[in-house]
Amino acid sequence: MSMFCYQCQETINGTGCTRGGACGKKENVANMQDLLIFVLKGISIYGVKARELGVELEEVNSFVLNSLFMTITNANFDEARIVESVQQGLALRAKLKAEFVKAGGDVSGITQDAASWTGFTVADFEAKNTSIGVLATENEDVRSLRELVTYGVKGLAAYTEHALNLGFTNPELSTFIQKALAATTDDSLTADDLVALVMETGKNGVAAMALLDEANTTKYGHPEITAVNIGVSDKPAILISGHDMRDMEDLLIQTDGTGVDVYTHSEMLPANYYPEFKKYSHFVGNYGNSWWKQKEEFTSFNGPILFTTNCIVPPSKDAVYADKVFTTGAAGYPGSKHIADRVEGGRKDFSEIIELAKTCAAPVEIEKGQIVGGFAHNQVLALADKVVDAVKSGAIKKFFVMAGCDGRHKDRDYYTDFAAKLPKDTVILTAGCAKYRYNKLDLGDIGGIPRVLDAGQCNDSYSLAVIAMKLQEVFELEDINDLPIAYNIAWYEQKAVIVLLALLYLGIKNIHLGPTLPGFLSPNVAKVLVETFGIAGVGEVEDDIAMFMA
Repeated sequence: MSMFCYQCQETINGTGCTRGGACGKKENVANMQDLLIFVLKGISIYGVKARELGVELEEVNSFVLNSLFMTITNANFDEARIVESVQQGLALRAKLKAEFVKAGGDVSGITQDAASWTGFTVADFEAKNTSIGVLATENEDVRSLRELVTYGVKGLAAYTEHALNLGFTNPELSTFIQKALAATTDDSLTADDLVALVMETGKNGVAAMALLDEANTTKYGHPEITAVNIGVSDKPAILISGHDMRDMEDLLIQTDGTGVDVYTHSEMLPANYYPEFKKYSHFVGNYGNSWWKQKEEFTSFNGPILFTTNCIVPPSKDAVYADKVFTTGAAGYPGSKHIADRVEGGRKDFSEIIELAKTCAAPVEIEKGQIVGGFAHNQVLALADKVVDAVKSGAIKKFFVMAGCDGRHKDRDYYTDFAAKLPKDTVILTAGCAKYRYNKLDLGDIGGIPRVLDAGQCNDSYSLAVIAMKLQEVFELEDINDLPIAYNIAWYEQKAVIVLLALLYLGIKNIHLGPTLPGFLSPNVAKVLVETFGIAGVGEVEDDIAMFMA
């Protein structure tokens, strides 16, 4: 076993990747990411203690957010950048410790290895990183709960960083993230303590998604119902992937008037729904499908690709687009040019990408038509009377929340079949790239209400929760679970984990999760989730539909 990672749905055999990741991550990168998490836990131990004395360093807070984001599945494959982050983290830990002592803090009681270990060279890091990973926690149930918290915190950090990039902060989120990371090193905590911490992670997940929703809508307006073009123009173009809307803004501004068009890819599709972005005539639409199809679709796109976050699929050595891939933010891939962070008050410099685009052929058209989206909470609540009337009249029998992630495994065809076979008096509420399994199906509408309502990115699952809570209020129900809403959610990586924990915190039960349950859930932890929240997996499409509709 040269590594161990089981944080994503596609982990080998559903139990763990041990000789290279299913995502394409090499064992040296996986182990170095484990060391980065270890260092973040050490930083967090001092962060918690320092706050008790009124000491807080914003550079530490932002570093923790970005570093957690770097370790999300498919985000960063560049060992050199991860090593650099480990070195920076050790320096920040020392600085925070010094500030803590300066404020009168006593370090004698801080005995965790994560707070004291120090290395200087890559050899030092390699000697340490194989002994401090997931399996360092021997008790299976404690390990499971610690990892559930850690993966939830990774997703929480991602959403918090997106909001921070737009100038929106909630200090309580960084406080909690560091509290949670420090808690995973505390051997005195019981399983019950860790379960409570899991629920607190969900609570903060709701706060983070609310903050990001406020940031996006304040800066770019509330998403509007939009028919998004999926064809192409005859101009050279840049394809932007990932999730970061501030990067989207910077790219659109810098490409305006250059003769270079911009297209979204995968989870950036919802950028097309924001009023502020619609004013750019060179913003053409969306190109392609879900993240895992990028090898073939990037080839036909012809122009450069900008990854603002995950989800990177490592290009093959002979890929014609390999030298056209750029990364920024938490994303990284060895050999790809990384665009530096913006200086305060400024914009990222995308000029190199733009100049490369000018030398490329226009994208090859791979499909024509439109897909409709933009059904975030503000837009759906504007239609509330129409929706309520449809429910009361029986025109809509049930809503199905089918949010979450897509993936490459064949068993995800389940979600396409499920959507296609749902009764025609049902409506799908979706967010995240899971929608690519069915957002181009002709499912029709119910009295003018489309049967697929796309709220946006994975973080816009918050919109679906807001919609559910509003319907609960309108129908005067005491329990949100009495609504005619079923939850059949696909998951892949850690942002889906924080969405799940947020829904559990809001009291939503009987969520079905697939295509497989997380490998990091021990049998006992899975049993707790089943008995307490009604968490279940998925089965055969027809059987599941019959069960949901009963």
